[in-house]
Amino acid sequence: MASHRRPKQPSRARVTVLTTAAAAAVVLSANAANAAPKLSKDQVKAKVDKLYEEAEQATEKYNGAKEKQQKLQKEISTIQDNVARGQQDLNKLRDGLGSLATSQYRSGGIDPSVQLFLSSNPDDFLDKASTLDQLSAQQVDSLKKIQDKQRELAQERAEATEKLKDLSSTRTQLEKKKKEVQGKLAEAQQLLNTLTAKEKADLAAQQQRADRSSSARVNLGDTPPASDRAGAAFSAAQSQIGKPYVYGATGPSSFDCSGLTSWAYAQAGVSIPRTSEQQANIGTRISSVNDLQVGDLVFFYGDLHHVGLYAGNGQVLHAPHTGAVVRYEAMADMPFQFGVRV
Repeated sequence: MASHRRPKQPSRARVTVLTTAAAAAVVLSANAANAAPKLSKDQVKAKVDKLYEEAEQATEKYNGAKEKQQKLQKEISTIQDNVARGQQDLNKLRDGLGSLATSQYRSGGIDPSVQLFLSSNPDDFLDKASTLDQLSAQQVDSLKKIQDKQRELAQERAEATEKLKDLSSTRTQLEKKKKEVQGKLAEAQQLLNTLTAKEKADLAAQQQRADRSSSARVNLGDTPPASDRAGAAFSAAQSQIGKPYVYGATGPSSFDCSGLTSWAYAQAGVSIPRTSEQQANIGTRISSVNDLQVGDLVFFYGDLHHVGLYAGNGQVLHAPHTGAVVRYEAMADMPFQFGVRV
């Protein structure tokens, strides 16, 4: 008779060992499959350059939000000052009407109409035409002035409330764009940290050569400035060659792209908007590179997130990106869109 004994089960310890080994094998194979090959120096540089460009896009949005915040803060401060002065005027008008009531009392009692006003809002009171018949011309005039001042203050307070809401939203946007810029720059730094010490030194030397050659050997030709003020702005920008690019900076120790152009024109006594997008909408637009003159604003990329000053002979003077300094560069290195003559 055949035996039907059960096969011997593996021990618990053996099962644990086998399970652990299998899991380790899966992890190792997954890591091997997911491990990305090390990027070359040139690949890292290309990715970093792209991140710098994206950071500059976010920087111009950051600049716009920051400028809007400053503008709103000034407007709110002005409205609040107006409200404070208006409240003082309103108090004086009420005091005047109170004096009138006192005078009436001394001469025979307070007019019920005036008494009613002194203890409640006159808006509904004045809407009742029959009441006006009980008031003197002087009282009617005083009450109407008070009513007008109250309406004016209510409108200003409502305007301030709306601007405060806008300010809160703008601050949120500002912080979001700031984090976006910082995130792009941190990602770029992480990529650079994957390079060897020699590769980092090579890239740094390459950047330094680009900075030096752009300021020392560039041929600007003999193109005249677009105007005296354009020439003065260009000269001011030239004096900043070698200053580092820092996002959100407007000089004089560091600049971003639109920070340099707005600062340069300010030195020429001309106020232009802060951001590249806003600067693109001023002055006279120039479509052809051949028609540009020294000091004209020149814009790059489809969303106009980069701006510089035309330097002549196909060169732009600009603050390029993080890691670089104010310098000349061939306009052919970037997608030119159009120029603007201020």
